[in-house]
Amino acid sequence: MRGAQKSAKGVSLYSRYVNRPVGRVLAAGASWVGMTPNQVTVVSAVLSYGAVAAVALGRPSYPLAVGVWGGLALGFAFDAADGQLARLRGGGSAAGEWLDHVVDCAKIVAVHSAVLITFYRHFELPGDGWLLVPLGFQFAAVLIFFGGLLTDKLTPKGAGSGGQPASGKVTLRAVALLPVDHGVFCAVFLLLGDERAFRWAYTALFAAHVLFLAAFLSTWFRRLSAVRPLP
Repeated sequence: MRGAQKSAKGVSLYSRYVNRPVGRVLAAGASWVGMTPNQVTVVSAVLSYGAVAAVALGRPSYPLAVGVWGGLALGFAFDAADGQLARLRGGGSAAGEWLDHVVDCAKIVAVHSAVLITFYRHFELPGDGWLLVPLGFQFAAVLIFFGGLLTDKLTPKGAGSGGQPASGKVTLRAVALLPVDHGVFCAVFLLLGDERAFRWAYTALFAAHVLFLAAFLSTWFRRLSAVRPLP
């Protein structure tokens, strides 16, 4: 399984030391019982979407918070497992990659929609302007997901790889990327039982996403501007 890992470059501390290792164990178990990568993707979707539905339909409480975090975090781990299982089996398919990205995109849209519903139905907001926070977060998160995905697709293979950075730089970058790691976002739902704590923690991550979005867009545009046009 160690040989089926992606590069650690550009990966946050949580994904590198928590999510991917857990995903490795899940991928090994899935391989042992004969599951396909697409079936693992479906398990990830069921867990993630079940947690999202709980946010939208349930009344905020600490038991609900733990359940939502568990569903989202485990769904994220299975999201790491499907790719590892595909690489273990010799490589994934175009259809499998498409399914994985569609599930991820739908999850991003759905989870912030569910938070918006919770804000509206259950929270005593100081003003209606707070309803714009989940909408803005959704906008930033979708752009980061789509922009990063499209940049990878448009960047020629091997361009800008430059090898693995020095270990110190890797650690600093890994720590800096924590605010936009989905695993950290999942942990915010542990505060769902306390309206004020959840609202401010969620808003802090929203602000971080906006800042990172601006930095990512600039970086991605410069990278693609350096790509030579096709003959």
